Amino acid sequence: MSAPKPYSSTPVFDETSLPKALQAAHSTKAGAWGVLEILSGSLNYVIEESQDTRLMTEGDRQLIEPELLHHVALIGPMQMQVHFYREKPEIRSD
Repeated sequence: MSAPKPYSSTPVFDETSLPKALQAAHSTKAGAWGVLEILSGSLNYVIEESQDTRLMTEGDRQLIEPELLHHVALIGPMQMQVHFYREKPEIRSD
């Protein structure tokens, strides 16, 4: 069985182009999984309900569950991208 492929990806965002909507509480739609990928720099990934915060740095990937309210918080210069899947992707932690 092959690994799921993303059906869509955001543009690469940096600290100046990151949409305000991603910095406020938001979620993916039902059945849509996301993978947040940090290409350079760092930012915080925050789950709204628990306020769990993960400091993410270059090379980190974060699985985003469907309909989970979350946001990202800028720390400084960074580049990030989000990939969307119709089924849960495997996230390797190297």
